[in-house]
Amino acid sequence: MAAARGLPGSRKQAVVRGPAMLVTAYLAFVVLLASCLGLELSRCRAKPSGRACSNPSFLRFQLDFYQVYFLALAADWLQAPYLYKLYQHYHFLEAQIAILYVCGLASTVLFGLVASSLVDWLGRKKSCVLFSLTYSLCCLTKLSRDYFVLLVGRALGGLSTALLFSAFEAWYIHEHLERHDFPAEWIPATFARAAFWNHVLAVAAGVAAEAVACWMGLGPVAPFVAAIPLLALAGALALHNWGENYDRQRAFSRTCAGGLRCLLSDRRVLLLGTIQALFESVIFIFVFLWTPVLDPHGAPLGIIFSSFMAASLLGSSLYRIATSKRYHLQPMHLLSLAVLIVVFSLFMLTFSTSPGQESPVESFIAFLLIELACGLYFPSMSFLRRKVIPETEQAGVLNWFRVPLHLLACLGLLVLHDSDRKTGTRNMFSICSAVMVMALLAVVGLFTVVRHDAELRVPSPTGEPYTPEL
Repeated sequence: MAAARGLPGSRKQAVVRGPAMLVTAYLAFVVLLASCLGLELSRCRAKPSGRACSNPSFLRFQLDFYQVYFLALAADWLQAPYLYKLYQHYHFLEAQIAILYVCGLASTVLFGLVASSLVDWLGRKKSCVLFSLTYSLCCLTKLSRDYFVLLVGRALGGLSTALLFSAFEAWYIHEHLERHDFPAEWIPATFARAAFWNHVLAVAAGVAAEAVACWMGLGPVAPFVAAIPLLALAGALALHNWGENYDRQRAFSRTCAGGLRCLLSDRRVLLLGTIQALFESVIFIFVFLWTPVLDPHGAPLGIIFSSFMAASLLGSSLYRIATSKRYHLQPMHLLSLAVLIVVFSLFMLTFSTSPGQESPVESFIAFLLIELACGLYFPSMSFLRRKVIPETEQAGVLNWFRVPLHLLACLGLLVLHDSDRKTGTRNMFSICSAVMVMALLAVVGLFTVVRHDAELRVPSPTGEPYTPEL
């Protein structure tokens, strides 16, 4: 349990291994950041500017959106490195921390099911302002050591996450098409750029969290307090600069029924949903486990997190290069590669977390490989979903994808918190390895089905390099 990490032997081990872990973390961060910068600079030099990039009205509209959206993303990422550490700082046992994470996942899936309907009914602008309020309250609850208050904070965090990934995008698309009448072809450019800067913000947020929590000595609650002004500013800018828009509401039952019909009638959709549920449930469990695996060995959590995000950014850059006109690999191939990398990394972790034979550096390398795979996985999955799932049914199908995804993650965390701390982490990685082997079999099944499907291939580049939407 968590108390075991406070034993004298554990402290001695952290002192001995701390410097190696510290040097490895900073070295990995510098190398990954330099690699990302090199790839992005070469891509920027090679890519010609399009008509959308030089349109003054479009650029002003983009800036109005990015100001609010990036502040919201930065506040979200700032809280990530020290969440587990904060609960540990409050002397909660690992079983109690697991329940807090389960509560957050459960609220995310429940609010995620109705988020689109809520946003359409309330209004997209009001929903974005509501996000800033609920997430600020979520951060304030972190100042309390009361377990029930922290549970309420996790529920508020689930609502905020659902709003973050529905309200902002819905507001932008409506304004882009209806109010400003810009070409629909320009929308992917906005979200591709947002995806890149989302990674950059995540990297910067890890460093900022390390700065306020450790370098300034303010403790693990400091990043949550620092996120509140960003959220307040995002809400104020949305309130002042954005117009309100609504959309026709489609009955929730009709949305889910249409999604279920699409899921059951098309084997490609079913296999894609299976891959997503298995892969992303493992990622949720990884999010819970990385801190207790590395923290006892003196790892700088903010820098570790920034290294993870840099590895993910590197994966996304490699995806763009792989699907460019020079190499022209297909998203299906890269999805397969991502799953293979995660399978290999989890097998590494089953050995590097063996009780009494822990190797934090090897575990860190395995975690970096998982994040690199995520950088390949998410754009590949996004491309395939857009091609396979009809646009009118995407909300309903994604609702059905999310339910097994979060149920598997919750089940994994509950199994973990019932295990002995010394063997529970290794056993959890073993279970995750088996789950990812199942995901690999689903990938093979999908590859067999779509092998000759030209619709799921990146078009042959003609002229301008292909830039997939992230």
